[in-house]
Amino acid sequence: MTGWDTNLDRVLGGKTAKALNSSFGMSTVGDLLRHYPRRYAERGELTAIGGLEIGEHATVLARVERVGKRKMRSRRGTILQARITDGSRSMSCTFFNQAWRERELLPGRTGMFAGKVTAYRNELQLAHPEYQLFTEEEEADAHDAARDFAAALIPVYPAAQGLPSWSLARCVAQVLDGWQGVEDPLPESLRERVGLLGLNQALHWIHRPDGTNQVDEARHRLKWDEALGVQLSLARSRLRQDERPAPACPPIDGGVRADFDRRLPFALTEGQVEVGEQLAADLSERHPMNRLVQGEVGSGKTVVALRAMLQVVDSGRQAAMLAPTEVLAAQHARSLRELLGELARAGEFDSPEHATRVTLLTGSLSAAQRKQALLDAASGAAGIVVGTHALIQDQVSFADLGLVVVDEQHRFGVEQRDALRGRAAEQACPHLLVMTATPIPRTVAMTVFGDLRTSALRELPRGRSPISTTVVPAAEKPAWLDRVWQRVTEEVTAGRQVYVVCPRVGDGTVVDSEGSSRSGGESADGEVVPEAVDDPPGGAEGNGSRRSPLAVVELAERLRQGPLRDLRLGVLHGRLAADDKDAVMRRFAAGELDVLVATTVIEVGVDVPNASTMVIMDADRFGMSQLHQLRGRVGRGSAPGLCLLVTEAVPQTPARGRLDAVASTTDGFELARLDLLQRREGDVLGEAQSGTKSALRMLSLVHDEEVIAEAGGEAEAVVRQDPELRAHPGLAGMITELLAEERAEFLEKS
Repeated sequence: MTGWDTNLDRVLGGKTAKALNSSFGMSTVGDLLRHYPRRYAERGELTAIGGLEIGEHATVLARVERVGKRKMRSRRGTILQARITDGSRSMSCTFFNQAWRERELLPGRTGMFAGKVTAYRNELQLAHPEYQLFTEEEEADAHDAARDFAAALIPVYPAAQGLPSWSLARCVAQVLDGWQGVEDPLPESLRERVGLLGLNQALHWIHRPDGTNQVDEARHRLKWDEALGVQLSLARSRLRQDERPAPACPPIDGGVRADFDRRLPFALTEGQVEVGEQLAADLSERHPMNRLVQGEVGSGKTVVALRAMLQVVDSGRQAAMLAPTEVLAAQHARSLRELLGELARAGEFDSPEHATRVTLLTGSLSAAQRKQALLDAASGAAGIVVGTHALIQDQVSFADLGLVVVDEQHRFGVEQRDALRGRAAEQACPHLLVMTATPIPRTVAMTVFGDLRTSALRELPRGRSPISTTVVPAAEKPAWLDRVWQRVTEEVTAGRQVYVVCPRVGDGTVVDSEGSSRSGGESADGEVVPEAVDDPPGGAEGNGSRRSPLAVVELAERLRQGPLRDLRLGVLHGRLAADDKDAVMRRFAAGELDVLVATTVIEVGVDVPNASTMVIMDADRFGMSQLHQLRGRVGRGSAPGLCLLVTEAVPQTPARGRLDAVASTTDGFELARLDLLQRREGDVLGEAQSGTKSALRMLSLVHDEEVIAEAGGEAEAVVRQDPELRAHPGLAGMITELLAEERAEFLEKS
């Protein structure tokens, strides 16, 4: 008999178990049974080829259209190419020196084809796919190998190289045949009240359904398990947070905030007033505020955050503002000082009695400047401290930290934010305010789970010009790219300025879709660049390599020598020294540069009203939310904004679809929702945010909000009565299985 924790090598053999562990990290029967089918196919139903992602290992149920072979151009041998179709779109399957397959892949035959999706000459393909063709003999055969394909529904599993979907299906079937079941962690009373299947029944039906009704019921139960596991952990986390005191900072009359409000040269919008009242109420409480303020670029988030920081300063405490880059930190410090005027000059001769001080602390300060900044923070002389990750280093201390403001939360890990909160004096937990111009998958996910209270500034920014966005398909229409550089020249001739954004600095480092950097050839969203297949990998005509993402340094030089040779170009990326970065930005802001070729270092906070146009190269390598952030840098003056998304993505693929979505709307909230739908929610239970390694295998944070909310109510009730879940060992085990210890700790810090 096989148990939940039985090692797979005892059931499937060492070779298969090793392959499963290498590809999916599976080691036990439970790991395999939690590897749910991605979808289900019916006999005669063809898979939608248009939904495939380049770079994924996919299983396609399709029909052979035609087969042909030809000689390779630069070496001996042949290429066999089979065209397969789903009825509306076709793709090719390519085999090198395997002409004998022509006898099997006959036009009209249907089968399952599994392999890595690539692209060649603007068309999707599977190179050297594994396949299993359906025949009348196999349909009639009763042996185990054909049983999976004779079922009413064919489960299609997330696959890997050497482990196609049908191999995984056979492994699951072999396990289920000898499986003795597992104790259900949900109390029977809860299952009856909510109307849930038993766990054993759900696992059998998800892998071996007799119809769609069984799939739906199994999915509902398994979604409940995931939702309840996360909600239980969050409920326990909130209970512990509420028990930890926070500094109460109620608003006061006659303080620096009231004086600031009186001096404002403009009226606050209704949204700013409403959100300000929410923050004021939160800061008055003795348990930590944990609030997300989201709003479009220019909607007034900085003023809202500043008023909250001044309320904390009025209570005799300090506020820290964390920015993702030194450029943005320095700009924030300048902006805050300009907004405050003499209210930021505490201790100076002409400053008001209740004035405060804004101190900048970054890693590039001189020794003397750094020493003074550290002293200002530790002594309390600085009411507001602005900085980057330097703020969370051990030697930085605060006299009495009452509020942490994090700008563009997605550029920082949860561990970093928790470390900054740990800089507070004694054991008080400072309030936390997170600001973002566009929610990203992880932020939206945690919001749905109720970890962050949310406020939105939805009013259109005042004085902002409209931004039009166009996709430029460089591979299909090379002339369009020539027109891009002509348009750049026209904008400069008209007296305006232009950004050109690349995903790479210039030495193999890619700036990914969440703003961090990594080496290697993967794109921003994990997509793999198409491989050439005129020859096998390593051949002269197609060496299996992909084009690297365009780099700032190389592209700037090409533009200087080519289409933009008569313009003044500047280069900006994160590897430049802080003084050099600041100098470049100052020159661009002053109009001394026409074009700024940059990485995503200009994504947030950079404000140059004269910049009207942005060209984003290899745009498909960025996420939708990041593209929206980037284009928010233009259209900030009187001239209409223009954003050009240059791409070589294959038409009708999800990557191309993401760009079309960005071009279709300027609503950041809608784009965040589409981002969730297309890229999934990311790993909301760990440090990964990419959506490809989510610990939530079944639950969708977009489609299952009702389940999440219902599970949240049950979790709150259970935790109120039994905070440590001592009377509910099954529920405690669910948290452990879903989150693992390190994930639970990570979640509690969010």
